[in-house]
Amino acid sequence: MALHSTAFCFGGVVSLPRNSVSFSQRTVRASAFSSPPPLGSSSIARSNVQGKAFAGDALPDTKESSLVVCFGEMLIDFVPTSNGLSLAEAPAFKKAAGGAPANVAVGIARLGGSSAFIGKVGEDEFGYMLADILKENNVNNEGMRFDPGARTALAFVTLRSDGEREFMFYRNPSADMLLQEAELDFDLIRKAKILHYGSISLITEPCKSAHIAAAKAARDAGVVLSYDPNLRLPLWPSAKSAREGILSIWDTADVIKISEEEVSFLTEGEDPYDENVVRKLYHPNLKLLLVTEGPDGCRYYTKEFSGRVKGMKVDAVDTTGAGDAFVAGILSQLAVDLSLLQEEDKLRDALVFANACGALTVTERGAIPALPTRESVLNVLLKSVA
Repeated sequence: MALHSTAFCFGGVVSLPRNSVSFSQRTVRASAFSSPPPLGSSSIARSNVQGKAFAGDALPDTKESSLVVCFGEMLIDFVPTSNGLSLAEAPAFKKAAGGAPANVAVGIARLGGSSAFIGKVGEDEFGYMLADILKENNVNNEGMRFDPGARTALAFVTLRSDGEREFMFYRNPSADMLLQEAELDFDLIRKAKILHYGSISLITEPCKSAHIAAAKAARDAGVVLSYDPNLRLPLWPSAKSAREGILSIWDTADVIKISEEEVSFLTEGEDPYDENVVRKLYHPNLKLLLVTEGPDGCRYYTKEFSGRVKGMKVDAVDTTGAGDAFVAGILSQLAVDLSLLQEEDKLRDALVFANACGALTVTERGAIPALPTRESVLNVLLKSVA
């Protein structure tokens, strides 16, 4: 399917009063080089969408205590300037900051939350650019390290006309793979409310050991662990190593977000829509499992309750970063109010907000450049119930 004017349905959303919400462009344009606007009383007032107040509203003193630290890769994404083409067919590419953990960190900050990024980039022009983007978006980048001997990672990404995602990476080795345990800012990790990470940082040493050490320090300090495997098979030596690597830290996470394709991959081809199959992935210490299903929305699971929610339809331009925007949306709510994990109605309200974050992101090209502000998300939600 072509990207332009295609209905994109992002998993993890509660049904709104209308059957779907469609819009073709952003209400507020969020540049990758601008910080999110402060949220004043007008923003707080409009956050009550048909009586639903989202976590973080009217809570100015929670910034320090609701820190989300994102660990992993930050890189440069190159996305085609034309829709529905393969990488070989694309006439030109747009440069955009990316990398799933960094996307989440910026997404949280854009939503008015508190975030920090820990990772490594090259001591080159792209690395300096990425560090500046974090700083200009109010993300704490004190945990970012520069490697003078390695380049910043590059990725070319597109969604072809047949609907297949296509990736091409340049990172063997890139600076993000070379982060060492000794370079970690453990003080920053221990004061977080949530530590979020993916699986790409588990592929090679020394970053793998740094990842494990960061997660252990966070867990020992009582920090909530959030995991989005974000499967990228071309980066792993084999499918077997990818499956084993992703599952190697599975039982330590408190919150996990996966897609239905990842359910099938991790269970070696079992039906991702079978509840019994999904339940195999629910470990005893897990507090929330989200399974996104594209056009059909998502399923959510806790020990006490589970359910299915519908999606929000938009005219998609570029789906890069949509999942990360969704994660930013839900983590920005959880960091302020962990009771969402026990109260189903509050969780569903948070997923409404998170879905709008993902939906807005697909209406522009690139990941970080397209991440929405809290104001723009609330504007869309207000329009949806008008």
